[in-house]
Amino acid sequence: MPNMTLAIPADLKEKMGHFTEINWSEVARQAIREKAQFLEKMNRLFSGSKLNDRDVEKYAAMIRKNVLKKHKAS
Repeated sequence: MPNMTLAIPADLKEKMGHFTEINWSEVARQAIREKAQFLEKMNRLFSGSKLNDRDVEKYAAMIRKNVLKKHKAS
C-alpha cells in the first residue's frame, strides 16, 4: 500500500493526542475513501450536464436568495 504524509495544525495534533486508542491512519483512509466516492458520484451525475459555470452561479444565487427568504420568514 502506498504511503501518504499529511501536515496537520498543532492544535489538531494536540486534540488527536487525547485519543490514543484511535487509529488515525484508518480514520484518514476512511475519510479520503468517502470523499473520493462522493466525487465519483458527482462526476457520474453531472457528466452529461449542459450547464456552464455562469448557469451554476445563477442557480446558486437563486438558491441562496430563497434560503435567506425562508430563514427570514421563520
